[in-house]
Amino acid sequence: QVQLVESGGGLAQPGGSLRLSCTASGFAFSDYAMSWARQAPGKGFEWVSGIYSDGSDTYYADSVKDRFIISRDNAKNTVFLQMNFLKPEDTALYYCAKPRLPYRVRGGPSDFDYWGQGTQVTVSS
Repeated sequence: QVQLVESGGGLAQPGGSLRLSCTASGFAFSDYAMSWARQAPGKGFEWVSGIYSDGSDTYYADSVKDRFIISRDNAKNTVFLQMNFLKPEDTALYYCAKPRLPYRVRGGPSDFDYWGQGTQVTVSS
């Protein structure tokens, strides 16, 4: 069965960095775009970033553009999110997500069919 396992969250100071990882299994990882999304306390789903199956193109929400970098290693079935210049408003539960359609690189909750368990990111001084 499909499994997505995130890691790398934690506490960071404003202006700091964290690197999230998501290791996938149970599907042809290298055939699928992958995304990161987040949900902050009291707020809804927010798509954060997506990457094409071969890593050739990346996309970012305006809220994280120029601060976050998404990448992937298809040999290790892993997608990463390097988060730099963190802000308190980045505090959220971060999920990696597999799209229903292999080429879907961004979207709303219904565009994704599998999610990891989430990893908490807290940005605070």
